[in-house]
Order: sequence, then structure tokens, then C-alpha cells
Amino acid sequence: MRPILLAAALAALTLCPKAALAWGGTAHTVIDRAAIEAIPDDGPVFLRKYEDYIGASSLLPDSWRGDAENFSKIEEDPNHGWFREQFAFLRPIPRSRYEFVIALYKQYEKIKDSDPETAARTNVRWTGTLPYAAIEAYDRIVVCMRRVRAANLAGADADAAVAEQNCAFDVIRLGHYIGDGANPMHDSVSSDGWRGPNPHGYTTDRSVHGRFESRFVDGMKLTVADIAPRIGKPGRTSGDMFDAVLAYLDTSGDKVGAVFALEKRDGFANFADRDVREMVYERTAAGATMLRDMLCRAWAESASPPAKVEPSPIDFANPRFNPETGSAPD
Repeated sequence: MRPILLAAALAALTLCPKAALAWGGTAHTVIDRAAIEAIPDDGPVFLRKYEDYIGASSLLPDSWRGDAENFSKIEEDPNHGWFREQFAFLRPIPRSRYEFVIALYKQYEKIKDSDPETAARTNVRWTGTLPYAAIEAYDRIVVCMRRVRAANLAGADADAAVAEQNCAFDVIRLGHYIGDGANPMHDSVSSDGWRGPNPHGYTTDRSVHGRFESRFVDGMKLTVADIAPRIGKPGRTSGDMFDAVLAYLDTSGDKVGAVFALEKRDGFANFADRDVREMVYERTAAGATMLRDMLCRAWAESASPPAKVEPSPIDFANPRFNPETGSAPD
């Protein structure tokens, strides 16, 4: 790995704001590394040479959420969560980030007088946009991988190196969002303590998030070797990728009650707790599997030229054109 890339990656890791970490550095790095190491020989194997860079930069998207950089924070903060309870009224989930945002605002306008408490959290910050961030990063990776293939075919080593580095950067983004999604507490409004009816007496302490994803994971000393055997052969070779991301987040979000039940037992204080360790192993392995599958699927898609879309999504003549967003959804 090139020294400049590694130095930049380590600098980014150092600057990440501690209060904003998701899964903590350990789990994010393990997920990214495990995914890359699980890429088969017919997949995007060029990413193996960037494993150190990607792993060391796994927290980079968190560094874009600092209070001092508010333009960046406003755009980036929602990309790290998917609080499903907040938009149960919205089915199906729009296939456009901006249609989703507009739908939230319409609901806010509808309930702001009758239910101001719910309305206060019916907005993009308190619902999240994680699946959109993930699929947008995925699309960029497909584009980068086409350029890697074209440069390799032309024998242009310098161009291939640039395209590979561009891919590696977008893998950092995708890996972070998929890693966040693997954590049930990123897929529920109870991200920072239980919210709403609480018949089981789960903790409402905001520190629960960090105690699970950072302190416990660090304390149990999670490694790639712990989860590598749980990553099977590549899947998701067909079907709609956005739907696959939504299903992945639903599976994770359904486990949030189980995480709180584990916390109730001893507050994540016992790093040898087998059940909590199993939850961490299962969830981080699920994140690494999903990331590996998306990278392999992107590589397969990149072998074909981009589909021709007519009329263009921004053409008023497109039958799905939405004047509220200025484009047709996917």
C-alpha cells in the first residue's frame, strides 16, 4: 500500500469525533477487512491491495458529522441511521432520496398541530437516510469499476490505478453505511435508549449505544478471524439491490429488542458474556457478508455497459417524472 494513502487514512481515523462513532473503530474496521478478504478470485480482487487503506479509513464518514462543519453535518448525519418507527406511515419506501424527504415533510405538515411531539421527529434527521446513502455509494462503485475494467483492457496501468483508488474511497463510504446498518441500534428510534412504551423496562440511558457498539466490542477484542468463518459464498447475484438493502436493514432492526434485553442483564459489563458476544459476531458477520456481496455484485454489473434510459430521468417527458423532485425515481 502506498505510504501517502496510509498516512491520509490514519490521519482521518485520528480526527474522527469520538462522540459520533458508530460501531466504534474496531467493528467497522473488522467488517471492512472481513468483507475484502472474503472476495472470491472472480470478484473485484484489486481491492485487496487497498485493504489497509479502507480498514484504516472505516470511520471517515463519521468525521464529516462534526458540529463545526454544519453544512457537511446536515447532509451526512441522516446517512447513518434508519429509524423505521418514524415513517411507518410511508409504504412503499420511495426509490428516491428526495421523494422520501418530501413525504416526511408532508406528514409533518399534516400532524404538526395534532401531534407536535411526533411531528418534531418527522424529518430527515430523525428518520435517517441510510439506504439511500448505501445505494448511492453502490452506484458510484459500479461506475468506478467500469473504469477499472476499461483501463485494464486498454493496458493503461496509471489510469487503472486512479480508478482503483476512486473505487477504494467509495468502498469506505459503502462499508461504513452497511456497517452501521448491521447494528440494530442504527435501525430503530431507540438508538440512544428505549423510546415509547416500555413494558420490559429497558434502559433509557443514552450511553447504551456506545456501551454496546464500542466499549463491549473493544473489550471482547473482536477480530476478523472471529467472523470470517461465518461469511459464506457470495450471494445477492440477482434481484433489486435497493430492495436487498431495505431487507437487510429490516432484519437488523428486528433485533433491537434483543440487544436491549441483553443490556438489561448486566449492562454489557461482562466482556465474556456469550450471548452478547454472539450478537456482535452475528451482526458484524452479517455486515461483512452484505458488503462483500454488494462489492461482488457491483463488479459483475460493471462488466456490462450502462443501461440506456430513455427518456432521461430528468426529462419532463419521462412518464415517471416527478415535478416535486425534478426527476424520475429509479
